[in-house]
Amino acid sequence: MTEAAMTDAEETFPYQRQCPFTPPKQYAEMMAEDVSQVTLTGSGLRIWTITGYHTIRQILTDPRISASRKHDNFPFYFIAPPEFRTETSFIGYDNPEHTRTRRKAAVTFTTRQVKRMRGRIEEIVHEYIDKLLTMTPPVDFHREFSLAVPMTVICELLGIPQDEHDFFIKHGTCLLGGHSTPEQRQAAIVEVNAYVDELITIKEREPGDDLLSRAMAEYAASGEEYTRRDLFNMIRLLMNGGHETTASMLSLGTAALLENPDELAKLLADPEGMIEPAVEELVRIATIGDTAIPRVALEDIEIAGKTIKAGDGILCLGLAGNRDPEMFPEPEKLILERGTRKHLGFGYGLHHCIGADLARLEMQIVWTTLFQRIPSLRLAKPFLEIPRKEGAVIYGLWELPVMWDEVN
Repeated sequence: MTEAAMTDAEETFPYQRQCPFTPPKQYAEMMAEDVSQVTLTGSGLRIWTITGYHTIRQILTDPRISASRKHDNFPFYFIAPPEFRTETSFIGYDNPEHTRTRRKAAVTFTTRQVKRMRGRIEEIVHEYIDKLLTMTPPVDFHREFSLAVPMTVICELLGIPQDEHDFFIKHGTCLLGGHSTPEQRQAAIVEVNAYVDELITIKEREPGDDLLSRAMAEYAASGEEYTRRDLFNMIRLLMNGGHETTASMLSLGTAALLENPDELAKLLADPEGMIEPAVEELVRIATIGDTAIPRVALEDIEIAGKTIKAGDGILCLGLAGNRDPEMFPEPEKLILERGTRKHLGFGYGLHHCIGADLARLEMQIVWTTLFQRIPSLRLAKPFLEIPRKEGAVIYGLWELPVMWDEVN
């Protein structure tokens, strides 16, 4: 290893991206090795990183690998409140608990159910574009549109009043944004738990046509007991995962299209034929959950010539896997027509993102509507000057200032 590489290796992880769509410079050598070690910021824990596309898929389907946060060496790269280890819902469970718990939410996210939501999501997108057009540019697209659209969708899905947007955006940013102190994260958990507790009480008394009410009915019909803890964790997970992730993709994806006008032109020339591969390629190029696939080895594992010991923490780096040239030729380029669902942007295996189809539908509707409604949309400041969420659980932009010419 070179002296420069040794210096990089001593830096604590996570590393900063070179630009929003370019991996950190340290990834180059890590990708050459496939399996290597880093030291985590905050905890100082020494863990393994996996960068190769096929090796990541191998790890994520290996029964000797655990997603449980309860392990001592679980790779948090920030100081996590105790609840981060114990109150995680199915995202932090292994089987059989994972499948049992996930099934209660999965009934709402089937392909059939998601397709039924298209008309309402189209209405929501048009409503927020209409709202944008009443504002005087420059406008923060991230705040006024990217956060608002998926938040409205998930609130309707879960049966949460629409006037609670700011509450959940604030706390989602605190829990996932990367700049919060342990005390701020702890306070956010307490406040969200109090809100969700009250929401569950209301739904027990007055059930509606929403995911929470259906999940409670599903438990009752199956004869299984449910605990408030199960519901707490599911609702908190879906609230944070259901808006923060899609919001980050809407802002990053819109910026990517504006920064690549030739690719945007392809989409505008054939929106119906291009939108599905375009979404997949934008998800691949951004990989907002690069550091969101943490695991722990349950026993010694030999992989890529290295021995990962039982109890060792592991991070599968999706951004590196999505830049694997064996899988994605010219991986650094945005090429909309090559879009494939084989990327790792929604994870892989048992814990593949439960809301992937809903997120896909929201992005498809936004990017086939936005540029038709506002064809002169453009960035209001140079892209590389826009502040980014470095070190966040979900990568993204803190803002996206845009402007446009008058729309008739």
